[in-house]
Parts: sequence; structure tokens; C-alpha cells
Amino acid sequence: MKIYHNNCCSKSRQCLSLLSNAKVEVIDYIKNPLSFEELSLLISKIGIQPAELIRTNEAIWKENFRGKKMNDEEYISAMIKYPKIMERPIVETTERALVCRPP
Repeated sequence: MKIYHNNCCSKSRQCLSLLSNAKVEVIDYIKNPLSFEELSLLISKIGIQPAELIRTNEAIWKENFRGKKMNDEEYISAMIKYPKIMERPIVETTERALVCRPP
């Protein structure tokens, strides 16, 4: 199991805390951005469109992309360039992945 984690995000830290007893590989995607292929596979495992993984309230998104018409590849490229705009945390197993929101 993997968790794509942003230590600056309280929900991400809460999720990591809940998984503290599980054997989890922690991936700091801010420091180590995903490749296009890795992010594409992750989105496929979640079962959503790339646009659905965007945090549209982030200042980076508003300043650079708000109102722009983009295709799936452009959304993925934006998340690679600015990983902070990606929803988090994401927990991935071999079969699937999901964006987690701890209570």
C-alpha cells in the first residue's frame, strides 16, 4: 500500500496517522513529483477524470489555469508541474486507489 502524502495538508497527516499501524510506503509527491505515466495510472486506478483530481481553490490553480479549457493531458501536466494542486491524500493498493478524507 502507498500513500501519496503532502505533509503541509492536515487531512493528509490525519490519514497517515490512521494508517500508522499498516505497512505503508509514504510518497511525498511535493518533493518527488510523479511522472506523467505514474499519475495517469493513479488517476485510472481512482476511476476519475484528471480534472476531478484538481484542487480548484488553490491559488496556483486560480492564477495559472482558472477559466482555461484543458484536455486530460494538460490537467495531468499541470499537476506534475504544480503538485500542490492535486487532491490528497491518495491511498493506492495494487488494484485501486482513492482520495481519502479522514473524519
